[in-house]
Amino acid sequence: MSTDKTQDTRPDHRSTAEKRADADRARAALAGTLDAIEYKLNVPKQIKINTRRVTLGLHRLGDDNPAALAGIALAAAATVGTCVWWGLRAVLDRR
Repeated sequence: MSTDKTQDTRPDHRSTAEKRADADRARAALAGTLDAIEYKLNVPKQIKINTRRVTLGLHRLGDDNPAALAGIALAAAATVGTCVWWGLRAVLDRR
């Protein structure tokens, strides 16, 4: 708890319109801050945004360099196939 006795006790000589304008600016700043916090903490929204970003990037890559996109698709398919094969192998070896 502060014992600061240097509080400003001068009367506020601003007009009502100026006070309202200050309140509106503060309200807008608070709304912007709350929107930024919601944007960062909304995980489903972040997932949707990042999914769209990756999809757009893949579409652009397909337009610019189809061979690279085909190579990425082939590598992904090989990786998934290898993981499935290892999984089946592990299950069948346990029998």
